[in-house]
Amino acid sequence: MATYALQIAGLVLGGVGMVGTVAVTVMPQWRVSAFIGSNIVVFENLWEGLWMSCMRHANIRMQCKIYDSLLALSPDLQASRGLMCAASVLAFLAFMTAILGMKCTRCTGDDEKVKGHILLTAGAIFIVTGFVVLVPVSWVANSIIRDFYNPIVDAAQKRELGEALYIGWTTALVLIAGGALFCCVSCSNAKSHSYRYSIPSHRTTQKSYHMEKKSPSVYSKSQYV
Repeated sequence: MATYALQIAGLVLGGVGMVGTVAVTVMPQWRVSAFIGSNIVVFENLWEGLWMSCMRHANIRMQCKIYDSLLALSPDLQASRGLMCAASVLAFLAFMTAILGMKCTRCTGDDEKVKGHILLTAGAIFIVTGFVVLVPVSWVANSIIRDFYNPIVDAAQKRELGEALYIGWTTALVLIAGGALFCCVSCSNAKSHSYRYSIPSHRTTQKSYHMEKKSPSVYSKSQYV
């Protein structure tokens, strides 16, 4: 029962991580800027994401524009686009693999050993996906912080950390936690499976030992008679 609860918890964490990975990939709030005018009011907001940039003037609806070319992105955003797309695919594969290895799933049979291997594979993919998400998010955050404190960079070119980066860090931790749960469940199933089959062999050895011990006395008594 406890193992099944851990499987459900791992699947929920993996599902949340998968949704978070896709959300971070499509969100435009990777880099955020706010320019302050002479009236001490924000008159322009600029969001930069992996696929589009959005701009909002005061009291005007936000306007978003998809990038015309990949070359319009900075090197860190170019690499982040590829890594986040790969992470989205990996998260989906890990989630589907985890479903196949669940205890309530019958399409893979009732062999607990096979399901344990499937869950171990899903957990490993979830952990790898978490690190794949962590790399681009941390890379972009590092470049934003570096430019923010660089006096050579113009104030209008400086950016701040967007909401997508914070969600990305949280998503990476959730994916790693879900993968760790699946790995723990798989290891516990393997240990219980090996222990279950070690007991009969021990009893058989003990039984054969007693039979061998008893047999000389029988032969000696017959010889004596």
